[in-house]
Amino acid sequence: MVAYILSILAAVGAVALTALLFRRVKTAGEDRDPNGPSAAHAGAMLSAMFLLVFAIAIIVPWTTADAARLNTHAESQASVDAYWAASGLPGSAPEEVRRSLRDYVSFVVRDEWPLMAGGRMHPVGDERMDDLRGRVNALQPGDDEEEDAKATVLEHVSAISTARAQRTADAGAAPPDGLLFLTVLTGVLVVVFPFLAGARPRGPAMLPLVATAALIGFGTYLTWDISRAFDGPLAVGPEAFRGALEEFTRISGGM
Repeated sequence: MVAYILSILAAVGAVALTALLFRRVKTAGEDRDPNGPSAAHAGAMLSAMFLLVFAIAIIVPWTTADAARLNTHAESQASVDAYWAASGLPGSAPEEVRRSLRDYVSFVVRDEWPLMAGGRMHPVGDERMDDLRGRVNALQPGDDEEEDAKATVLEHVSAISTARAQRTADAGAAPPDGLLFLTVLTGVLVVVFPFLAGARPRGPAMLPLVATAALIGFGTYLTWDISRAFDGPLAVGPEAFRGALEEFTRISGGM
């Protein structure tokens, strides 16, 4: 934050120093016209700055939500693959591992997903994954086929755990510090700049300015509304995990 403030002060100081130096040049003329070069240049730069910040504020959450959506499909597919592979485990392990997988996916949909809208994960989820991994790791295969099944299940469980860690990062992801504030600040400056430059629009001339303000206000609100991958208009839903539960039922019914 200190660096941000210092950079702003340095830029303002550079403008003030430049204005002071050129004021001493006798050939330099004053520019008080709202349509003059100073106002035109500053207005163009403000508009460009707002568009740049606004684009970043939209693209960052959009790409995060898209990556989070793909990751949920990877996690759910790894759960289905582990469910399939569990059939080759020794003894009663297939039923136990499949029940654990079903309970974990149901837990994610029912208990964990609502928390992710606020950027948090349920602490029990990691405990469930550790318990499942430990249970499979403790199995004693009786032959090579069971050994291969154990290794395959552990591989898929590891994939689930990796995808879960990424989902944790996606849930806590947010735009860079100060980006939303800068979006609001530049949006406000774009709206009020004509008045700061000395223009006094009246009557029909106010309509374009009002329309611009309304659109900028809506766009600025949108950048805040989509800042979380699991909340807002771009929210990633648990459809992939619901699909995994349906796949579990289909696999169990077909065997």
